[in-house]
Amino acid sequence: MIHFTLRCDRDHEFDGWFRSGSDFDDQAKSRAIACPRCGSTAVAKGLMAPNVAVPSEERGEKTPVAGGAPSAPEMVETLRKMRRYVEDNADYVGGKFAEEARRIHYNESEARGIYGEASLDDARELAEEGIEAFPLPRLPEDQN
Repeated sequence: MIHFTLRCDRDHEFDGWFRSGSDFDDQAKSRAIACPRCGSTAVAKGLMAPNVAVPSEERGEKTPVAGGAPSAPEMVETLRKMRRYVEDNADYVGGKFAEEARRIHYNESEARGIYGEASLDDARELAEEGIEAFPLPRLPEDQN
């Protein structure tokens, strides 16, 4: 089983469990997944972090760590690093994100990492075409 964080077109977030990534894709395409809050069947995967189980010995731990969740400042710094990585290693395409994502997906443009801006409608259409796109995290300084 695989766990996905899901988001509907009205920006409601919820969880779903699937046998595989392709099982999710098939169900989303046939609109068999509905938001439990509003009933919308326009559902896409939300931003997720991998959850890989590693035995404690491989992590160098002798005993389990209680309350090991990162603090809010640590999480914000991790998101900053993630966003900085994308910005340093992908091409900025501005408002032409959806157009360029399609060109890459359909092998009309060089395969590479890109980032830019897209409307919610553009993001929905990309998801409906099977083109994966994820929002960069908003950071506290973005609110200024």
